Amino acid sequence: MKAKMYKAVASVVFLCLFFMFSFVCNAQFGTFKKEDLIRFTPEWKGERYADGRPKVPDDIIKRMKWTEAEEAWAGCRRAGYNYQFEPTYMGGWINMHQERVVVGRAVTATYIPRRPDVSAVTVEIGKQLTGSQAGGQNSWIIDKLIEDDVMVVNIFGKVIDGPLVGGNLANSVWKKTGGTGIIVDGGIRDLSQVYRLPPDFNVLMRGAHPSSSIIGDLAGINIPTTIGEAICMPGDVVLLTITGVVFIPPHLAEGIVEMAESTRLRDNFGFQMLHEGRYTPGQIDSRWSDEINNSFIQWMKDNLNNFDLHQVPAQRVKEVIEEWIKRKPE
Repeated sequence: MKAKMYKAVASVVFLCLFFMFSFVCNAQFGTFKKEDLIRFTPEWKGERYADGRPKVPDDIIKRMKWTEAEEAWAGCRRAGYNYQFEPTYMGGWINMHQERVVVGRAVTATYIPRRPDVSAVTVEIGKQLTGSQAGGQNSWIIDKLIEDDVMVVNIFGKVIDGPLVGGNLANSVWKKTGGTGIIVDGGIRDLSQVYRLPPDFNVLMRGAHPSSSIIGDLAGINIPTTIGEAICMPGDVVLLTITGVVFIPPHLAEGIVEMAESTRLRDNFGFQMLHEGRYTPGQIDSRWSDEINNSFIQWMKDNLNNFDLHQVPAQRVKEVIEEWIKRKPE
């Protein structure tokens, strides 16, 4: 298992270095071109942004917010995507607002430790392409953000002398994304200012420190990156919960949302039956009898428009009802 993980991470590092040296040699910043993003996300058949990033529909992004990390993880694993989840409740991470769920489309970036000769070329090319002589390289990433994006950045775990953003830049991220968040394998500064940003903005980070400069340089923007042991591609759907962060490949997002909604309906029904004492834990936590199946179907019909309870669109509830009528669920 560890060998597979190391191989996967090594592949991402190779891609990052490949594109970094490509932009140095060809005077192009280290980023996937449109055709590169299309090539590396071949399973996505839907709409894309102008830069080639997959654009998972807004409706799926909205509905994903009620998905549990466990459900998203399971959906990725079933499809053979084994390194899409990074647990954040096992030490080494700070989830600034554990009660806040972050969902959005990933804009990625990867840093490498600073080396003077490489750094000079990086700054020169970056400023030529951005047309700006102001701000640091972290602002180049923020310039790419639009509504419902999530900033996903690997700064090789750097906290001291490595904060990605402070109060000013975090406010810019909040404004440009409409209030999603930041996932950074590294640190931030101005923690109290960032902490006070309105809901539902959140930050997953390694730590916070008053220092203000990043001792590193961008290897690229919108290239494959890693957060812990998880791999993130530009356009992945980011789901951060109290459990951890999942980077969901775009072509799996709709199926994961629908499966999560089916599970949520079943769970809510089971919880209610246990609270009311209508069935025993053994009956609910095993294969259901015909009586329980029929009770579940009737319960869904009775609560079809109870969005506050289920957070499942009425049309999806109708679909689940039909699915359960046609089969005997396990």
